Amino acid sequence: QVQLVESGGGLVQAGGSLRLSCAASGRTLSRYGMGWFRQAAGKEREFVAAISWSGGNTYYADSVKGRFTISRDNAKNTVYLQMNSLKPEDTAVYYCAADASGNDRATPWRYEYDYWGQGTQVTVSS
Repeated sequence: QVQLVESGGGLVQAGGSLRLSCAASGRTLSRYGMGWFRQAAGKEREFVAAISWSGGNTYYADSVKGRFTISRDNAKNTVYLQMNSLKPEDTAVYYCAADASGNDRATPWRYEYDYWGQGTQVTVSS
C-alpha cells in the first residue's frame, strides 16, 4: 500500500509560480509511474502531467505544456510539479497518483493509476 500526500498548494496571482510536492510513504516510488491530475469546481478530474518510473518519459496535457514541469526524486520518494506562468483557469484541486503496473510509462489515463492522494488546492487570482 502506498500513501501519497500532496503539498505546496496555495493562492498565487496570475503569472506566478508554485511547486507542488507529492511525498510517498509505505513503499518506495522507484518502480511507480506518477501522475498529476486536477479537478476544478463542477468539473471532472483531468490529466495534467505524468512521468515514468525511470524518469525517462514525461507527458503533458496541451493546456500546461511549456508552463508545467513534472520531475521526481526517487531517493526522496517524492514527485514534483513545477507550475509557472499560472493562469486563473489553472485553479483546481491538484492530485498526485501512482501507477503500480511496473511499466516504464507516463500514462494520462486515470484508470491506470492505483493510488491517489487527498489533493492540494491551487487558486490563481486574476
